[in-house]
Amino acid sequence: MTQPDREHAAVITVSDSVSAGLRVDMSGPAVALRLGQMGWSADVLVVPDEVAAISQEIARLADSEKYAVVLTTGGTGVAVRDVTPEATRAVLDREIPGIGEQMRAEGLRFTPRSILSRGIAGTRGRTLVVNLPGSPTGALQSLDCIVELIPHIVDLLNGKTEHEPAGETADTMRTS
Repeated sequence: MTQPDREHAAVITVSDSVSAGLRVDMSGPAVALRLGQMGWSADVLVVPDEVAAISQEIARLADSEKYAVVLTTGGTGVAVRDVTPEATRAVLDREIPGIGEQMRAEGLRFTPRSILSRGIAGTRGRTLVVNLPGSPTGALQSLDCIVELIPHIVDLLNGKTEHEPAGETADTMRTS
């Protein structure tokens, strides 16, 4: 198994209206721009709100070993067509519940509706997968609150398990 490019991401916008050409994608390009500001390259794709389409695209991108991170935007709410978490869960090897918890907690600083986001995160192979909300503002706020963790997670997924402490003491430092 080869290692994915450490600073290359894919952004999947999950939207029926964007995939049908009825609406312009705002969240995917916003997330890609933020990643670019951080020195990452990002490819943006669009799929409809269909479990099979979302699952297949996440699996295809992660299994390509080209991307260290696959981010989705959209489909994380409670509407009937919001199926991104279910589609993501179907293709993950392991979940990382703390990421979704952190994004929702951070969102509460801006809107009480953030608790309606059901976004999850986890790994598939050596790729981190994270569901971001569909609004550009929510997607960027969520990404911003976890962005410092991403390089550490990518390192761990690629076998680099020895790290400098990040504000921990020797007594409190954890590697997993």
